[in-house]
Amino acid sequence: MKVDGRHFRSIWLEPDGWSVGAIDQRRLPHEFIVARMTSAADAAEAIRSMLVRGAPLIGATAAYGVALAMRADHSDASLDRACKMLVATRPTAINLKWALDEMQRVLRPLPSSARPEAAYARAGEIAEEDIAINRDIGQHGLKLIEAIAAAKKPGEPVNVLTHCNAGWLATVDWGTATAPIYQAHDRGLAVHVWVDETRPRNQGASLTAWELGHHGVPHTVIADNTGGHLMQHRMVDLAIVGTDRVTANGDVCNKIGTYLKALAAQDNGVPFYVALPSPTIDFSIDDGIRQIPIEQRSADEVTSMTGRTADGRIETVRVVPEGSPAANYGFDVTPARLVTGLITERGVLKPARAALASAFPERSKDH
Repeated sequence: MKVDGRHFRSIWLEPDGWSVGAIDQRRLPHEFIVARMTSAADAAEAIRSMLVRGAPLIGATAAYGVALAMRADHSDASLDRACKMLVATRPTAINLKWALDEMQRVLRPLPSSARPEAAYARAGEIAEEDIAINRDIGQHGLKLIEAIAAAKKPGEPVNVLTHCNAGWLATVDWGTATAPIYQAHDRGLAVHVWVDETRPRNQGASLTAWELGHHGVPHTVIADNTGGHLMQHRMVDLAIVGTDRVTANGDVCNKIGTYLKALAAQDNGVPFYVALPSPTIDFSIDDGIRQIPIEQRSADEVTSMTGRTADGRIETVRVVPEGSPAANYGFDVTPARLVTGLITERGVLKPARAALASAFPERSKDH
C-alpha cells in the first residue's frame, strides 16, 4: 500500500540481501521510522515490543528471525534456540507458531550448510504468500461491499466499522479486514470507515487511521464505545474485523472489545464479518473461550497515553490515579454464533467446522 504516494510493505529484505527492514509501528502516527533487524534476538524484541504486530506480520517476522539465526549459526542448537525464543514472544496469535513450524519443517531435514539459503527463501515465500492471500481476501470481501453499494442511493457511501488494526500494517501488504475496503476504494466505490480507537494501545486511532489517510480512504475515528450507537441509528452497513486465532468451529479471538461490537451488531441486524488468512485457523482447538490463551499485557498501557503536544513534542502522560491498579487483557473471544461469515482467501465461509475443513482440507486433515 502507499505512504505519501510511495509503495511500502510492512517488512522487507534490505538491499544488503540479509538484514530485515520493518516499519516501527510504535512510532506511528507521529513519526515514520524504519527499523533494521540483524539477529533473531532483534526479531524477537520487535515482536515482543510491538515494533511489529498483527498476526500475519508476526508470523513473517518470526520466519525472518529464523533466517537471521541460520545466517549466524546454522546448527540444530541455533535453530532450537531461535524457535524457542521467538515462540515465547506473544502467546495468542497462532500465525507465530505456524510460521516457526513451517521454518522447522523446511530446515530440519537439510544439511546445516544449506540452511541459511533455504531459510531466507522460505521466509520470503511466507511473506509473498501472505500478500497473495490478503489480495484474495480483498476480492471476496469486495463482493460484500459491492452488494451493499448496489442497494444504496447513488453516491451514498458504504459505512464499514473496523476494530483495532487489521490493515496492511498488520500483514505484509493489503491487510485482512482492510483489503476489501482498499479494493472498493481503488475501484471507485464510495466507502467510509468508522475507525474504533481501540484502547489501550490505540491501534485504530494511530495505525488504521494513519494508513487509510495515506491511501486516501474516507474515515472517521470514534471512541470504542460509539459503535453501538452508530448501529442503532443505521449508520453502519457492515463490520469487518481481523483476528489473531480462529478455532476449528469458528470462534474468533481478536483485540479486546471485538466481542462487544459483535453483540451490538447482532442486536441491530448489522452483518459482522471476520477477515483472516488460513494460517490463522487453529484446527487443534474447538472452544475459543476456554482454550485460547489470552495475553495480559503491562498495566502501563492502560494507565498512560502517548501523543503529540501542541508544540510538537511526543509525551507520555498518566491518566489513572496513582495507586489504582489496572488490568490489561489484550484479546477477547467472539463465539461463532455472533459471526456472519469468515472472509478467507477461498471465499466467505460459515463459522463452522464443516465449512472450514471443507475449504482447507490440507490444514484440517491432522486434527
